[in-house]
Amino acid sequence: VIVSLISFIGAFLLSFRQEKLQKVLVLLMCFAVGVLLGNTFFHLLPESYFHIPATNYVAWAVIGGFLIFFVIEQFLHIHPRKDSSVKSYGYLSLYADGVHNFTDGILIAVAWICGPELGLTTTIAIVLHEIPQEISDFGILLQAGFSRRKALFYNFISACTAILGTIITLWVGEQVSHFSTYILPFAAGGFIYLAGTSLLPEIIKLSNKKNYWVYAVCVLLGIFLMYYFSLTGGHTHS
Repeated sequence: VIVSLISFIGAFLLSFRQEKLQKVLVLLMCFAVGVLLGNTFFHLLPESYFHIPATNYVAWAVIGGFLIFFVIEQFLHIHPRKDSSVKSYGYLSLYADGVHNFTDGILIAVAWICGPELGLTTTIAIVLHEIPQEISDFGILLQAGFSRRKALFYNFISACTAILGTIITLWVGEQVSHFSTYILPFAAGGFIYLAGTSLLPEIIKLSNKKNYWVYAVCVLLGIFLMYYFSLTGGHTHS
């Protein structure tokens, strides 16, 4: 529940005026690219290779996740939602974050099954890396065209998949952890697709070319933040 409620941390952006918010959102999208890539290469992929002996499976699963999100985006273009003002990468962000939060919920439950100490440290680690993730996700939804209220609501619904993952794991038992492990590379492929083919082109289109170094710093900030969390208590070490 705590992990899901972190999605509301993006509400602090609501205090910005529209003109200032637009400038902040471009920087947040750059930060989001860094967070997505950092989460992929310092959390999801290392954990996948650590737990899955068949390295070929991990590679194919990442490619599969990438292609699945490509198909989803093409489907959204062919069959647009009623609210055509919302860009497809907003929905892709919700899907990707929903899968990621679901695996977080499984990992939390498995850790608590093993013992309260491991459960607490794992939960704290996940909470810490979710804070920048949720801020960037909220910024993506606003930039994609969601209203502030809808962005807050949908981001929370996506975050609630963590509760679903926890409940299913506690109900079925510890064996569900294997399911979590095997869908991690799919989530990684989705994150790479979202960052590389949806967000970066949008940033290039919206950005001020004179301030390109500012955008690069924001991307690096997101990457280094996720790297720092991987050193201080990532999933793999839990």
